[in-house]
Amino acid sequence: MSLYQEMGISQEVLTFSEEILAGLKDRFEELDKIAEYNQYKVLHAMQKNRVSAECFAGTTGYGHDDLGRDVLEKVYVDVFHTEAALVRPQITCGTHALATALSANLLPGDELLSPVGKPYDTLEEVIGIRESACSLAEYGVSYRQVDLLPDGSFDWDGIKAAIHEKTKLVTIQRSKGYQMRPTFSVEQIGELIAFVKGIKPDVLVMVDNCYGEFTETIEPSDVGADMVVGSLIKNPGGGIAPTGGYIAGTQACVDRCLYRLSAPGLGQDIGASLTVNTALYQGFFFAPTVVASAVKGAIFVAAAYEKLGYHVVPASSEPRYDIIQSIELGSEEAMLAFTAGIQAAAPVDSYVTPVAAPMDGYDDLVVMAAGDFIQGSSIELSADGPIREPYAIYFQGGLTFPHAKLGGMMALQKMLDRGLLQLN
Repeated sequence: MSLYQEMGISQEVLTFSEEILAGLKDRFEELDKIAEYNQYKVLHAMQKNRVSAECFAGTTGYGHDDLGRDVLEKVYVDVFHTEAALVRPQITCGTHALATALSANLLPGDELLSPVGKPYDTLEEVIGIRESACSLAEYGVSYRQVDLLPDGSFDWDGIKAAIHEKTKLVTIQRSKGYQMRPTFSVEQIGELIAFVKGIKPDVLVMVDNCYGEFTETIEPSDVGADMVVGSLIKNPGGGIAPTGGYIAGTQACVDRCLYRLSAPGLGQDIGASLTVNTALYQGFFFAPTVVASAVKGAIFVAAAYEKLGYHVVPASSEPRYDIIQSIELGSEEAMLAFTAGIQAAAPVDSYVTPVAAPMDGYDDLVVMAAGDFIQGSSIELSADGPIREPYAIYFQGGLTFPHAKLGGMMALQKMLDRGLLQLN
């Protein structure tokens, strides 16, 4: 009996998967080139800023004179080509980082504009689209959005009409979130930034960079974003960072974020790194190759389900601008089977069966599969989605390609075993 069979993969699924992989060699070589470039970019930034063993020593209390924290933020500045950066374990997740950036740079009477449609579910309460204590709406910040056109492109006329004297900050969500829409390339984001600043030069632009870091050789900060924001338990943490988030951008914007994260007047020299510096550095170092592994996994899953007739976004042949692969499975039953396969492939809690359940920040029941070393780390192999039409599942992560591949095969196996698909 082969090891695949011992792990529950049938010969039928294995043969089908190998046929899919045979056609992906050229795509994978392209991804390796992107990873190599980004790896050297991170390495050069670490060398330039003289990262040393002393940087790995943590601090406690106020965190004054934290060499590791200060040097790491300089490394992020050089990788993202910004004036300043805030990289802290005190930022608990991507939503927290985004909320910090928004609340720091919007004042009562200002308006926030999303020119890319509805934001990710957890930001709805931050903004006040869904009523919540301490939302931006509660503090007098208004919100407007311009939906994407049916083909997923920007509504240039609608965006122009939406910008007015109160428009203070434009937020661009790079990744698709829980929507079956394209993820935007850095080039597209640059075109959008140039367009809105051409209408109102003093408008601030924040890019939600979650899931997108290192999928290209440039980042949104290279094309005019005033702030790029993300989570360290996604791409830039490399699966090693235990917590944290980052905000990189102009000095003025990041200074305000520092005051919002801590307190007015305290600024950058406060915030103990405790014992996490080594993990934050090492995770950032590994991130480019880990991201490439995750993207390879996403392409493999896209190609497999595409061949079986499912609607996938993006298609397997399309360029990749984030690590997420969405698949319209058509039913709750299929979503549960898919996530059962991902969970069965996990190194942690592989014996657990995912179920749909309420979750803070979401308006629908959500099913999530993730047996990860870092809780909620979506750069690790995971799959999730809200239980609502069109019953789409969102597959992402994989610290190594073999693990991402196994997750894709196990998901196929579970759906096959439950009579939800046929491979021939």
